[in-house]
Amino acid sequence: MYAAFHPDFVAQQWHVFVSFLAITWISCATVLLANRLLPMCESLGGFFTISGVFISIIVCAAMPTVNGKGHASNSFVWSDWVNSTGYSSNGFVFLLGMLNGAFAVGTPDITTHLAEEIPKPSINIPKAILAQFIIGFGTTFFYVISIFYGITDLDTVLEEATRYFPLAPIYRQATGSAGGTLGLLILSFLPLFIACIGLYLTASRTFWTLARDNATPFSRYFGQVSLRYRNPANAILLCAVLCTFLGCIYVGSKTAFSAFVGSFVVLTTLSYLTAILPLLLHKRANITPGWFWMRGATGFIVNGISVAYIMVFIVIFCFPFALPTDAATMNYNSLITGGLTLFVAAFWVWRRKVYVGPQQVRLADNNMLAKDAI
Repeated sequence: MYAAFHPDFVAQQWHVFVSFLAITWISCATVLLANRLLPMCESLGGFFTISGVFISIIVCAAMPTVNGKGHASNSFVWSDWVNSTGYSSNGFVFLLGMLNGAFAVGTPDITTHLAEEIPKPSINIPKAILAQFIIGFGTTFFYVISIFYGITDLDTVLEEATRYFPLAPIYRQATGSAGGTLGLLILSFLPLFIACIGLYLTASRTFWTLARDNATPFSRYFGQVSLRYRNPANAILLCAVLCTFLGCIYVGSKTAFSAFVGSFVVLTTLSYLTAILPLLLHKRANITPGWFWMRGATGFIVNGISVAYIMVFIVIFCFPFALPTDAATMNYNSLITGGLTLFVAAFWVWRRKVYVGPQQVRLADNNMLAKDAI
């Protein structure tokens, strides 16, 4: 945002690190200390997301005409193909480019981890996941079209995207002003910041659940619920500490940090595979049917397509993003995934005898977690 008014500004790694720490610990403090504010925060996040998308679409669609720069051509938006990756196969490049959209794989996953704190989860969680996909696809489709028509110099966008927030040069070309760029960036930042709060809420509940089932180190400590704050305070603080360590890795090596962050898609997608594949191998028999159970061949077809998609794209997402590659630009997803798999397997061997499995926590009985904690 500062760079929008100061084109010569060059962001340093410590600038990013300080901003990262501020957002990390503000989000942690909000989840830890402000249970009553969380529902309002999530509602504000939804409002900023929907309103921000519509405002951004209108501005990016209208401003190129207002400022006289004009829109990009129809061929640039719909038919031109730019392959600067070094791969000869455009089809493979298209599949590899799906990695950007694949980061949305974590969105439906987040809702499921709050099942114990959502009324009628067997009905409301599938509805929430479906709403995420419908709203996300609809808004993203029109948003992407509008920003594509606002691009007048793709080379500049690609060059500056490596130094700043990638949307900044696109917004500057679409609006033609630093003020317009700042306004649209704020509309992007607000829901992202609130999303960070939601991520802490989900991650801490997930780790607390695993600790409660004796599936983590120091499970007795992290499986506790704070009677003072009425939430899993220890798990929340652990998430903030781990994120701080990741930030320290960024200061030391961008390559190492990118390796950890970039493995999110592969690891999250594999977590879906570990749930779907055993169900399919056991002929979908070892699970209690829910409200939206797919009966007969439909369920097998959907699960089969999901497994095939995951297996194929897990391999594709481990390829280097461009050729030629070196140690700094290599895709380390396979290394991170393999290393973490070995660690989890070793930890499972160690803890399997004390693992107790999922337990139901009746909030109405123990009144430990705040009812307004989501």
